[in-house]
Amino acid sequence: MYDRILARIQEHIRQGEYILTDHVRDEMDEDDFTLYDLEQGILSGNILERQRDRVTREAKYRIRGTATDDREMEIIVKFNFNRRLVIITVYEL
Repeated sequence: MYDRILARIQEHIRQGEYILTDHVRDEMDEDDFTLYDLEQGILSGNILERQRDRVTREAKYRIRGTATDDREMEIIVKFNFNRRLVIITVYEL
């Protein structure tokens, strides 16, 4: 259902074309995830659902994947008004 958007998200990850929010950096520290874990989670993941950002009304996507050490994780991403990929948050399952 979300194959095209997932491919687009993953291409941005492969190219290193994304923005990390301060919040995702805090969550990465809290759950002991590295940048490689975050990238691997998106590259190995699937989109579970599309949501609507409460403030901007932009579409955001909940992705479930696995970190480099096989821990399950979920990552929330969106494309901003400039069509840049923004990684909003991450958490361990």
